[in-house]
Amino acid sequence: TIEEAVKQGANLNGAYLNFANLKGANLKGANLNGANLNFANLNFANLNGANLNGANLNGAYLKGANLNFANLKGAKDVPFVPLNLPEGEFIAYKKVRDDVDYIVKLKILEDSKRSRATSDKCRCDKALVLEIQDIEGNKLDVTEVTNFTYADCTYKVGEIVEADSWDEDRFNECSHGIHFFLDRQSAVNY
Repeated sequence: TIEEAVKQGANLNGAYLNFANLKGANLKGANLNGANLNFANLNFANLNGANLNGANLNGAYLKGANLNFANLKGAKDVPFVPLNLPEGEFIAYKKVRDDVDYIVKLKILEDSKRSRATSDKCRCDKALVLEIQDIEGNKLDVTEVTNFTYADCTYKVGEIVEADSWDEDRFNECSHGIHFFLDRQSAVNY
């Protein structure tokens, strides 16, 4: 059966999986590019890092499914995945790797564009830098740090930092924007 054939990292590119029972299946890193998953039961399936680009998810059941880092770009009829981002202003945290790791405490502004795909990592187009902390949470006397991870971006305490550009597609999790986490520990763990 298809259920027995599915395994971690499986290549199911373009597979016809209408009404398939994949409940609890380990599809971590699986290639489901363009797969037809109409009304497939994916409840509690591990889809961490799975490629669902262009997949048809019409009527698919995703209750409790792990969609962290799943690529849903171009997926069709994606069932509702909650954004769970607060409205208005709120506090967020970002890990910045300069000469050492820092945690930057940010205020996401009321008029900031923001998005969340399917994991804890979020993006915004601008934020106010409140303070710079060490990994343990101690406020530092450091007033600015530069993130060299992707594009160079400097975070200065008391100033608004803006993304180089903004990608409206919320499922492009690692795209343009200032990446942040809602809780400090998630930023530390990143």
